[in-house]
Amino acid sequence: MSGQQTNTNVTQDREILVNLPSLIRDLLRQRGIESDEAMAAFLQPNYQADLADPFLMTGMMTAIERIELAIARDEQVAVYGDYDIDGVSATAVMMETLEAHGLQPISYIPDRNSEGYGLNQPALEQLKAQGVTLVITVDCGITAASEVAWAADNGIEVIVTDHHELSGQVPDRAVAVINPKQEGDEYPFKDLAGVGVAFAVTRALQSRTGVPEEGREKWLLDLVALGTVCDVMPLVGENRTLVHYGLIVLRKTKRVGLVALMQSAGIEPEAVRAFHLGFVLGPRLNAAGRMEHANFSLELLLTKDPLVAQQLAFQLEELNHQRRLEQQRIVEEATAQAAEYASDPVLVLADSSWTGGVVGIVASKLAETLDKPTFILELKDGVAKGSGRSAVGYPLIDGITANAELFDRYGGHEGAAGFTLPEANLNELRQRLNEHFLEVESDLEAPPTREADLSIDDATQLNWELYHHLMLLEPFGSGNAQPLFEVSGLKVVSLDLIGKDQQHIKLRLAAADGAIFEAIGFNLATTYPNLRSGQEVTVQALLEHNEYQGKSTLQLVLRGIQ
Repeated sequence: MSGQQTNTNVTQDREILVNLPSLIRDLLRQRGIESDEAMAAFLQPNYQADLADPFLMTGMMTAIERIELAIARDEQVAVYGDYDIDGVSATAVMMETLEAHGLQPISYIPDRNSEGYGLNQPALEQLKAQGVTLVITVDCGITAASEVAWAADNGIEVIVTDHHELSGQVPDRAVAVINPKQEGDEYPFKDLAGVGVAFAVTRALQSRTGVPEEGREKWLLDLVALGTVCDVMPLVGENRTLVHYGLIVLRKTKRVGLVALMQSAGIEPEAVRAFHLGFVLGPRLNAAGRMEHANFSLELLLTKDPLVAQQLAFQLEELNHQRRLEQQRIVEEATAQAAEYASDPVLVLADSSWTGGVVGIVASKLAETLDKPTFILELKDGVAKGSGRSAVGYPLIDGITANAELFDRYGGHEGAAGFTLPEANLNELRQRLNEHFLEVESDLEAPPTREADLSIDDATQLNWELYHHLMLLEPFGSGNAQPLFEVSGLKVVSLDLIGKDQQHIKLRLAAADGAIFEAIGFNLATTYPNLRSGQEVTVQALLEHNEYQGKSTLQLVLRGIQ
């Protein structure tokens, strides 16, 4: 397929293209999807045709043969995951896959604060004491060469499954390393989430054992969709197909934990979309690892007991509430601290009362609002541990690696990073990062702001027919953004400020022919304080539907007003 997706099923039924509005065709062409075959394939993901042979991944056959041996021997196997949603959902996928083959695996997810990311030797020692002879990592392990070597020397074999970028030595003592980003790997799609790689193992094992029965592996796709969306993987190619079918599964999921979580979050399962995964369910599941331990979320995903599911969903609601309060407190304190360093182009902010589990979110908030690269650190027992987020195009990882000797551990990329260092090095880090920024400032290119996908002069084109066709482009997310329209020729009929702090704008907008559009602008009240009734405006907006008191109406979700 040209552009963003490859699909061998070029004879796919084209009925979906009949009566497809020209606006939708224009959107698809703009995204590099030009031929009729490509459009049909994009609009109708095909599970059988779109997913490549998992045995194309380097190491897959060796891994599957070792898992089959563990099944035959009834070995004690451990699944070693990560505390974010991708890692938790990947752990759940691998646990259920192994259980379907008669094993009773142990799960291990490290504590975010006391252990940090990835394999660690004390955890492996604990697993050895529990009789574990095979560890399968999910969403981690690609950089853990020394830990894998220790395991190999101490009677534990390790299969690494991961999706992160390779840096440094790949664990050569592992039984197998499965990561489509390995050099020479022939798997055609490189952007799977950790849970996507775990699901590829499930498919490979199923092809050899017939377990689960063909087709029943699709019941795992709710977990695959959850991890893929929440890890902000590009929703193109195989990811689009996995999430498309994952949402279908989620709308009728048998997983009582997700049913309970959707109920507590006020989501009707049949209406769930990718947005709900990333912005409603995701924060609740992530709150466990941020505030307590990710095992709460893993148990929710795996439990078969509706009562336990309800209790865990309630706990996650409470933890997410605590997370929001803690986040707001730290945002306010960090913003005040930032004023002390107002002349610094890079902000390095730290405090002993800040919670390590939320510093990444706070760094994102401040980098966005202050438009400066921002490092937020928790100070504890002489150690500074934190996260950084970029702004104005500054490559964080370059600044960190240029000062690598100041850090105990670090990792990341241009946009985000995590790290630990001695608290005594903090002032030196602040000075050096700001010096590095000034050295490279003239070469920086700020990320482009998003422009509207299409301009519309005739607002009557924004109707229910267009909305239903837009839904064919779902799932929206990274790499497949929800279309943004620039709509001109509108007049403000009425304006209200709503919300607890009157921070939102609610508008009624009239088109030239008199048609009225409801519009909502979240957190835009202070951005457009001079907006008045009677003004002519051009808006940048998403086309959405609003359900209120049993009545569905179209509304414009505003992103900008001119």
